[in-house]
Parts: sequence; C-alpha cells; structure tokens
Amino acid sequence: MKNPITMPVLSDTMQTGRLTRWNKSVGDAIKKGEAVAEVETDKAVLDVEAFADGFLAGPLAATDTDIPVRQVIGYIVDQKEAPATPPAPEPHAAVADAAPVPEPEPTARIAAPGTANPVPSPSQAIPSAPTRQNTGTISPKSGDHADGALISPYARALAADLNLDLQQITPGPDGVIHASQVLAAALAPQDADLRMGPPYQIEKPSALRAAVARNMSATLQTPTFLISSRFNLSALHASAKTAKLSFTLALGRACALTVAEDPWFNQVWTRQGLAKRQRVDLGIAVDTGTGLITPVLRDAAVRPSSELAEDWRILLAKVKSGRLLPEDYQGASFYLSNLGIFPEIERFNAIVPTGAAAILAVAAVDSDGLTDFTLSCDHRVIFGADAARFLQRLGKRLEDLSWLT
Repeated sequence: MKNPITMPVLSDTMQTGRLTRWNKSVGDAIKKGEAVAEVETDKAVLDVEAFADGFLAGPLAATDTDIPVRQVIGYIVDQKEAPATPPAPEPHAAVADAAPVPEPEPTARIAAPGTANPVPSPSQAIPSAPTRQNTGTISPKSGDHADGALISPYARALAADLNLDLQQITPGPDGVIHASQVLAAALAPQDADLRMGPPYQIEKPSALRAAVARNMSATLQTPTFLISSRFNLSALHASAKTAKLSFTLALGRACALTVAEDPWFNQVWTRQGLAKRQRVDLGIAVDTGTGLITPVLRDAAVRPSSELAEDWRILLAKVKSGRLLPEDYQGASFYLSNLGIFPEIERFNAIVPTGAAAILAVAAVDSDGLTDFTLSCDHRVIFGADAARFLQRLGKRLEDLSWLT
C-alpha cells in the first residue's frame, strides 16, 4: 500500500509550508512517530512525523520550496521499492508531480477566438495522467523572469494586456506564473520601480519575515490612536531582580493585571461584534535576530509570577531553537513591546496586531530616570479616556509592587 505524506496544516492562517529538508532518503525504513522531514512555517521549524511504519518512497517534493498545505510531499509504502535514479526534477516539477491541483485557466491548450473545441498540436498533446502544467507550452523565454520561472501562455498574454512587468510577478507555489498571480499583482499596491536605480536582485524572504509583512499589511485598516505617559521604573527593576524575575516578565505581569481591571483592553473588534475574552493572554515581542515573534503567556493575570517565569523560560528556549508551535505564539489578547535595552530609544510607536485592541511600547530610561510608555489602541474598541485610565492604573501599579511577590 502506498500512503501519501502531505504538507501538514499547523495553524488556521497557514497556506503554505517551506520544506527545508528530508531526514530520510527513498527506501529508508521509518517508524511511526519518527521525523521524516522538516517544514518551516511562518514562525518556526517543525517536524513532519511518520503516521505509520514502512519505507519512504518517492517522488519526494523538492526542498527549499513553498508547498500548499495538504499537498502530497512523499509516500510511505509497506515494501521497499527498487532504487531509481531519474534526472533531478526542477523544484516546481517535483511539487507538481506530488499532488496535481486543477488550474482554472488553460495552460496546455489555448483556444482561438470563436473555437469551441481546439485540437492540440503534437507538442501540446494531453498526457495520460493529469499534471499541473504541460511543459510543452509553458516554457521560459529569455528575459521573462529573473528566476527562470515558467509562465503560462494565458498569464503571459494577460500580463501584456495589463502592461505588467513579468519580472515583478511572484510565481505560485509550483514555481509557475499563472493568471491568478498576474491578477493578484494587478490588484495589489504597486511596488516601486527599481529599474532606474542601482543594480539589484530579488531575494526570497524567510517564512517568518513574509508572515510579519502579511500581518502588518492586515493592520492597515485598523483605526489607531496613540497615547503616552512617563513612569519611573527603578523600583520595578530592583524588585524584579530581588524576585529573580526578568524585567520584561515583571512588566508584562503588571500589564496583564491592569488589563484584567479594564475589560475593554481584553476585547477585539470582529464583523460579528466585540469578542470578549475570558482571560488575559499576554504576547511579548521578542527579537529573533531574523525577525519578530510574540510568544504568549496564557492567563497571565491569574497565574503566579513563578509559574509564568517557568513558562517564559521554556518559550525563550523554543524561540532560540526555532521550535515554537503555533499555540506558543498565537491568540494573544494584549501585547507588550519593550525596547528598553536600547538606550538611544526615547520613544517609539507599535502597531496593534490583528486579534487585539492594544499594544504597549516601552522605551529606554531617559536621563531624568523616567521611561516613555506609548499605548497604541484600536479606536473601534477603546476610546481616549479608556486609554488614559489604563495608563493611570498601570502607573499606580508600578509604584505599589505588592503584586509582584
């Protein structure tokens, strides 16, 4: 029996995963639960585990390619197959052969106007098994695309009609530019024209950086206002050190307790109405060196500081190893971003992430011993007076630290 291995769905927002490597080769024996491959999602690198005992069989999807979720990337068979050494396929071909997906626009044949049933030429003959595209008609032309991506005839003609530069269009997950990619490029905000500037090359962003770009673009429709105050944090620094807690964790705990006192800050606007959360899940921004991620401390207003500290230690270890799971970084109801370790930062504004109504940006200590706090709020949920009272309560909590023990 030949059972398919598919690209797993690891989060609600995941559409593709980047296959980074195979831990096994075709013909290798594998055990149920063994990691046969690694997949990079928008936030972490995760294992693809075997669901049964058997042997790994091809065709295997190519590494370093973005593959749609639920698409086949390999197979598990009961008996070892005889080794084969076919020519190495192109990345788009390996993915396409793994799991054909119907394409809404024609690629193998293009009908002439007024022709109901076009007859394919020999070079356009329909193969006996369905494939994503017919390489007889989808072929690269010199100068079409810097990456040598294939372009369907319909996509090529559509790009010409819309006066779009094929060099500026990103291929689909199969490595081919189809009409859907051309239409998406036509409807998207236009990139800057770089042709008159210095020479450049396009570099594919990491999955994490691409996810941050998507998430930030999704916040453009959020009506946001900012409100600031300045607090003395010397007592919190000293108390956190005595309690053997990180300063960021102590500050996050203060924020969570303040959010719990003002339910507006734990709600979020949806098309159905205001979503009222039953607990405070705190997201804290962490710099990974290659991007930004927000591990989440669950129920941060109720659980004791010592318990939160252990969770935070585990989360930071996962960040360092790149092994965060979706449940580790999704679903926060309030966010904290602390750039206090950079003494040059006097003030900064943070963007309210989707799924929350507010985020607090904390800068470095100023020469007068005060620190700037800037609260960014979704005005559909929070009004100016609400934000002012929040900072007022937070300021009092930073003076009376009895909650920290």
